[in-house]
Amino acid sequence: MSTIRFALLRHGVTDWNAQKRIQGRSDVSLRAETVQAYRNYRLPADWQNVPWFCTPLSRTRETADALAISPIMVENAFIEMDWGQWEGRRLPELRSELGDTMRANEDRGWDFRPDGGESPRDVLQRVERFLCYSDVPTFGAVTHKGVIRAVYAAARPWNMMGKIPDHLNWECLHVFSWSSDSGLSICELNVPLRTLGEAGQ
Repeated sequence: MSTIRFALLRHGVTDWNAQKRIQGRSDVSLRAETVQAYRNYRLPADWQNVPWFCTPLSRTRETADALAISPIMVENAFIEMDWGQWEGRRLPELRSELGDTMRANEDRGWDFRPDGGESPRDVLQRVERFLCYSDVPTFGAVTHKGVIRAVYAAARPWNMMGKIPDHLNWECLHVFSWSSDSGLSICELNVPLRTLGEAGQ
């Protein structure tokens, strides 16, 4: 079976990110200063001429536009984890409010589930469905932290409990491969974007 190689890049910073609010499916735009900063960067050379996807949420499209990624296609499989009734809240507040219930939920790892939302396992399953039916051998996606964490955890492997084994720089690309025989694996983490000068612009 052929192998798919793909790069995932998290969107830039929004006001909710800066306020440490849970965004989930809430459609929050990038900060103006984030857009301006990303305009000084481009994709690494190896990823400039492959198909790219973004999600239906504007923060991924805005990140792609700032990086001059074009054309770009919308793909629902890479949308952020649905945080249900917890969107707009902060995790420390939820931990204080829910106490032992929240601790028990977080200790479920892959099956952690916000009220009315998705689990990381749900996120991984929809990404793997896309990979299973994709006929694109190499691609990139501007996506979300929850999606990258789920793919990383399956590839590492990591049970999503305790401290994450590797540092993930959210301003870098994270490259993975997938096949129906061997599943997900890590190719390279923390691949930096290139400045305009480095990109030959």
